[in-house]
Amino acid sequence: MRALPTIDAVLREAAASGAVPGVVAMAATDRGVIYQGAFGRRALPAGSAMTLDTVFRIASMTKAVTSVAAMQLVERGRLALDAPVPGIDPALASPQVLEGFDPAGTPILRPARRPITLRHLLTHTAGFSYAMWNPHLDRYIATSGTPPLMTGRSAALSQPLVFDPGDKWEYGINIDWVGRIVEALSGQDLEAYCREHIFDPLGMADTTYLVSPEQRARQAARHQRGGDRSLTLLPFEPFFASEYYAGGGGLYSTAGDYLKFLRALLHGGSLGDATILTPPTVVLMGENQIGALPAGVMKTANPELTNDVDFFPGARVRWGLGYMLTLDPGPNGRGSGSVTWAGLFNTYYWIDPARKVTGLIMTQVLPFADPTIVTLYGRFERELYATLDAA
Repeated sequence: MRALPTIDAVLREAAASGAVPGVVAMAATDRGVIYQGAFGRRALPAGSAMTLDTVFRIASMTKAVTSVAAMQLVERGRLALDAPVPGIDPALASPQVLEGFDPAGTPILRPARRPITLRHLLTHTAGFSYAMWNPHLDRYIATSGTPPLMTGRSAALSQPLVFDPGDKWEYGINIDWVGRIVEALSGQDLEAYCREHIFDPLGMADTTYLVSPEQRARQAARHQRGGDRSLTLLPFEPFFASEYYAGGGGLYSTAGDYLKFLRALLHGGSLGDATILTPPTVVLMGENQIGALPAGVMKTANPELTNDVDFFPGARVRWGLGYMLTLDPGPNGRGSGSVTWAGLFNTYYWIDPARKVTGLIMTQVLPFADPTIVTLYGRFERELYATLDAA
């Protein structure tokens, strides 16, 4: 690993200017780690320095991990991509579609026209949504008494679909259900399953649903971006006993841990002596699984949690088995066929199979898709590829 002063300068300036409280970024090629840097503070105004081993809430970056867990079960013949998913809950066994509300405000529901498959869930085409991006679902949750996702109650997942399986793409709680299916078929909770089959084999000691006091001491705090672009420190989330491990967004991790996971996928499912998937499965996960359906654009229904999302305006964006797929080259260097996704608190990653490059950047800021951080992510990627091209 060599020094990359141009990337250091970009990230250091972002922290020094207050654009971010602190940031950790890392990157690797198929030959090994080529960059790692930590700048700024874990908490404003005077928290401890950001370090490479800082713990982050990675939110929806959890989805790729859970998707790998599911594909492991596919490889073992325990799950099939196109068969109806196991009917472990009425929301999966007999899904209902929300068609609207009657004049009294009562939800209008009807049975789904076709069953939900694992492929639907992994590609966000099953019909499930998130209230933060769907005002109709938000209204349903409010009027039906369904608990919000943040409560950690299992009943929060018992939501109707907002369209029939396979009809369109919409980002939603699909991978939370994938996590429940993994638990049902494996006989292990998701923490134990991922520890045995993904985290321990790859040496991801700081990736967990059950953050320890020692890890909490290294955790970066969340910050809220105000309308004036200032950052306000938010309190740490309290420890509480969730009724389920959220396969769609519950993990804590470090940049170094998650880079090991990304490198394994970049290497076709293996890193060192550990193998988490076979190469054909990794290739399949990175292929377009939704045909001509457009993907990746979400309009906020909760501006405190998320901005509008459109990371590649005008580009052909599709979905693989667990993450976004860009069919066109990216504006900052990544090649066509790259996969990518992110976490609610503005953590981002990509894997570029064509160029054999993977990278990530981690902060802890709300709302999601923060323009300042998305721009910083782009600059990090651009400087990285420029360095590789000049080598």
